[in-house]
Amino acid sequence: MVCDFTHIKEQIHGYLDHGNLNELLPFNPTAENIARWVVERIPECYKCKVQESENNTALYVADSAGGEDDAL
Repeated sequence: MVCDFTHIKEQIHGYLDHGNLNELLPFNPTAENIARWVVERIPECYKCKVQESENNTALYVADSAGGEDDAL
């Protein structure tokens, strides 16, 4: 285990659950931006997938080399 899931729930789910994303986040809350925010908020996390609907997902992968990050 790399990170305790309880920590993730507190930092992400606990913060965003039942809230207005436009008011809680200091950026445009697109799936791509939320995926990046999750990776930046959890130090042990390098990749995050956010699913808006069954066929609409965003994947963010941090570049460990310190260069550009990839949003897919």
